[in-house]
Amino acid sequence: MSERQLKYLEAINEALDICLDRDRRTYLIGLGVPDPIGVFGTTKGLQEKHGPRRVFDMPVAENAMTGVALGSSLVGMRPVMTHMRLEFAMSAMDQICNQVAKWHYMFGGRSKVPMTIRMMIGRGWGQGPQHAQSLHAWFAHVPGLKVVMPSSPHDAKGMLISSIEDDNPVVFIEHRWLHTLQGPVPEGYYTVPLGQPRVVTEGGDVTIVSSSYATIDAIKATQLLAGDNIRAEVIDLRTLVPRNDELILESVNKTGRLVVVDQGTLTGGFAGEIMARVTEQAFGALECAPVRVTSPDYPTPTTRGLSNYYYATPLHVVSAVRGMLGLPVDDPFVDVTPADKTHDVPDNTFTGPF
Repeated sequence: MSERQLKYLEAINEALDICLDRDRRTYLIGLGVPDPIGVFGTTKGLQEKHGPRRVFDMPVAENAMTGVALGSSLVGMRPVMTHMRLEFAMSAMDQICNQVAKWHYMFGGRSKVPMTIRMMIGRGWGQGPQHAQSLHAWFAHVPGLKVVMPSSPHDAKGMLISSIEDDNPVVFIEHRWLHTLQGPVPEGYYTVPLGQPRVVTEGGDVTIVSSSYATIDAIKATQLLAGDNIRAEVIDLRTLVPRNDELILESVNKTGRLVVVDQGTLTGGFAGEIMARVTEQAFGALECAPVRVTSPDYPTPTTRGLSNYYYATPLHVVSAVRGMLGLPVDDPFVDVTPADKTHDVPDNTFTGPF
């Protein structure tokens, strides 16, 4: 019997539904949560099932409402706050970084903050510099926060349930291009542990480490590299922090080469953190310098003509691998047409309005 296939957004919706069913202390709050669109479809139908006291909208006052959610978690509730864009959470950085992340430590471990904060990153439809940033490295830098970025529907469901059931604050980041991705998802309740990367494809020539939608680009790159008889091993981080690096180090010790793919920018980005860990702990295994494939150090563009030349693609990953193997490297942007809308959406199923 074939496995059940769900879209990523459906897996998120199912995880939220299960957690609301299992624990009356869980509630959903956020701009657009009860709207007909339901935050890209991820919260659709949940208010109708669980009621407006447990699934509800909030004022455009992110900092204040994060404080309210924090307070409720301190007295036993398990809030799930949803921000349709990561940038909306930026208005609550004081609460997230100075309060939510620190409360357990400031009070000697006597207080718990079982709070999950969902944020969306990603590009498309002219979102531009204020609605398309990938600032996950910010949150990974803050002690006390767990940062989760699953790339598959299976992991999205299992890791969201784990996040909501965790007694620590979790920042759960979804790339909007993943929402229409389909994959096998078991029915009912299950969890995927936080902090454990997974090997997506096995290979012996190069290690590619990625997270979120960058993992999809890495998988596509391995398919192209196979045409050159290059076997790439892709490791999906799934969780930025905390993280067990054992799989990554084992892979680099086997392949001797490392490419890190990240949707964030180059300078100060999370790709540099992975490279630092590997060079600290497996430097002798490296046969050449590791390479980062990231976005450039510029604000994310609005127009399609600029977007087509800003974001890294699977061809950038291929070029990085071919370069470290001493093979000819083509310009990844050589076939890009400025007016081609397909470069601003992952596929034809990706639709608006957000």
